[in-house]
Amino acid sequence: MIIPRFSHERGHAKHGWLDSYHTFSFADYHDADNMGWGPLRVINEDRVAPGKGFGSHGHRDMEIISYVLDGALAHKDSMGNGTVIRPGDVQRMSAGQGVVHSEFNPSETEEVHFLQIWILPRERNVSPSYQDIHVDDISMRGRLCLIASPDGEQGSVRIHQDVRLYASVLDENDEVKAHYVNGRLGYLHVARGAVFLNGARYSAGDGAKIEGATELVLAGSTDSGEVLLFDLPR
Repeated sequence: MIIPRFSHERGHAKHGWLDSYHTFSFADYHDADNMGWGPLRVINEDRVAPGKGFGSHGHRDMEIISYVLDGALAHKDSMGNGTVIRPGDVQRMSAGQGVVHSEFNPSETEEVHFLQIWILPRERNVSPSYQDIHVDDISMRGRLCLIASPDGEQGSVRIHQDVRLYASVLDENDEVKAHYVNGRLGYLHVARGAVFLNGARYSAGDGAKIEGATELVLAGSTDSGEVLLFDLPR
């Protein structure tokens, strides 16, 4: 079963400096039918104005992944990390016992466009930690590239949950297959462009809950698509 979650169905918040779309319930947006999917709790598509951002604030017991599409995002946290991530970078922060951080757009002229992803951990009160990696375009083009996993496989960031997150860029005539076993869940998010999922077209901002499917076929279109694909426990 594949349940579409189209872009226009998402929650939307606009605060002047921040334009944010929420796939699942978040902040003032509440949708009882979309509280998350398995341990996947948040996919926010954020656009932050130049020189603006999220001031210092705290988190506990959450795996937080940032995936930049355009621009740059400056990160600082109470663990002493201070980095700037750009397209191709994947950032993971395990909040665990508690961490304070900020995320800002360091540019004076360009907005930053990124995805903020929250995953519930399988264990609470772990020691907070941080990691970022760079994934080159070749690794994602025409294939599923593992960018997050419980064991840090294939150079992916390590998260405290039995979740595997893949990124892919699919051009016209590209096709990749994914297999789900033992009743696991899936979720597709189209970051930009468009793709076909088992023959149905999905465009930027669209998503799909996947349950009970054993094989997925993702195909590119004339509008080159960049996607994130989650493999999740129930």
